[in-house]
Amino acid sequence: MAKKIIVIGAGPGGLAAAMLLAAKGYDVHVYEKQSFVGGRNGSITLEGYTFDIGPTFLSMPEIAEELFEASGRNLHDYVDLKELSMMYELIFKDKRVQMYKDPERLSEEIERYYPGNAEGYTRFMNDTRKKMERLKPILQSPMDRYYQYISWKVLRALPQLSLGKSLYSVLSDYFSDHELRLAFTFQSKYLGMSPWECPGAFSILSFMEHEYGIFHPIGGVNQLSGAMAKVVREHGGSIHLGQGVRNLWIEDRNVVKGIITEVGEQIAADEVIINGDFAHVMTNLVEDGVLKKYSKEKLKKKNYSCSTFMIYLGIDKQYDLPHHSIVFAEDYKRNVEEITETYTLPEDPSIYIQNASVTDPTLAPPGHSTLYILAPVPNNVSGIDWTENEQTFRDLVLDAVERKAGIENIRNHIQVEKIISPRHWEVDFNIYEGATFNLGHQLTQMMALRPHNRFEELENCWLVGGGTHPGSGLPTILESARITTNMLMNEDPSYTLTKQQMMEEAL
Repeated sequence: MAKKIIVIGAGPGGLAAAMLLAAKGYDVHVYEKQSFVGGRNGSITLEGYTFDIGPTFLSMPEIAEELFEASGRNLHDYVDLKELSMMYELIFKDKRVQMYKDPERLSEEIERYYPGNAEGYTRFMNDTRKKMERLKPILQSPMDRYYQYISWKVLRALPQLSLGKSLYSVLSDYFSDHELRLAFTFQSKYLGMSPWECPGAFSILSFMEHEYGIFHPIGGVNQLSGAMAKVVREHGGSIHLGQGVRNLWIEDRNVVKGIITEVGEQIAADEVIINGDFAHVMTNLVEDGVLKKYSKEKLKKKNYSCSTFMIYLGIDKQYDLPHHSIVFAEDYKRNVEEITETYTLPEDPSIYIQNASVTDPTLAPPGHSTLYILAPVPNNVSGIDWTENEQTFRDLVLDAVERKAGIENIRNHIQVEKIISPRHWEVDFNIYEGATFNLGHQLTQMMALRPHNRFEELENCWLVGGGTHPGSGLPTILESARITTNMLMNEDPSYTLTKQQMMEEAL
């Protein structure tokens, strides 16, 4: 009889794990509080306009391709990916710099605005390619024991970890211009961190975009979650939407026997995989006194990412804007400090704008468009009252978009609008302190110092998602699912025996 696996949360990590396990014959059940799949990788539909809730592009699609292949499927049968030749435009005070995937075009653009720096770009790509080769085995393997720090794959990667250097410092070795350094370090925001604080090893983030490209799935990145959910069901797995989990069912102090749903139903399982926000789950789904390492008191002392203020707009016209734009605050360092150190509302926010309708006509009615606007802000540790500040900050952001991105009278063209503030992230999406990108990625919270894929405090309990190894970001979340499911299957005697029998039959 197949082992029964319960997955808590239908985010991309949970769906990837469910897909991989269902394809191997496990009896998989996903329980999701929301009425839709995807979590932060889901979608919002308002009167004919469709928006991704969170991630707005797919990088390193080969990871998703490999997961689908391991599940006996082809990703491209489910998702139509379009690569963007011009990945994004960077809007500074006096210039707009277009970042191309093609190295020659990008080198020309760099020389146009920052003479003498194209050589640094070539050097950065060559050096970071080697770094990526060394770091990949760490990002694709469990890191839940301290002795693994002295394994050959880690020792081999050590020179590439840029220990003791911040991301901004690493890029200073390649570029002489401050703006160009920001062009290759703003990706630390994907982790909710400052480039002056983010470990230098994360120079791989911008490298990944330039090396592997940026892709838009027609219909939005939410299509990836929809596709994985479809494969789960095709392999006999079940996804229970609108059925949240109230508690983990724990006996004998730390043995997880299953879940207790919000309506009080007790459901048994052989193993439970948690895809919910890590700190939220451990604070709310586990009774006091069970956890020691990750008790409520200790979780409060952890470092968490920043949050995001989201504005989703359905517009009755189309703007001459690229698919992706990043508007930088004039004093970017001060803006980052407001978000991550002083916990104050930015007066001059940095803003990300997605104008996906220039690539994808399916997202809005004919002649209309969708605008997805994101401003990084402090998480809820700040104590900012968003019920009081939401409208004021929304107006501040829209004013900045009009002024800096060159969009006139945007308010006159809004047909539908939705805002997600840090308060909404915490209350509506169950994200601890509204920290959109989960636990911080300081070296003290990475690898074996991050909550383990095989959760160390509870038996029969596993983690996937941004709160475990290897960390936040869609590609790494998918990797977490691969790491966790491989560990689970390798520890399953029946599955190991089946593998052995298959090998013997093949010989």
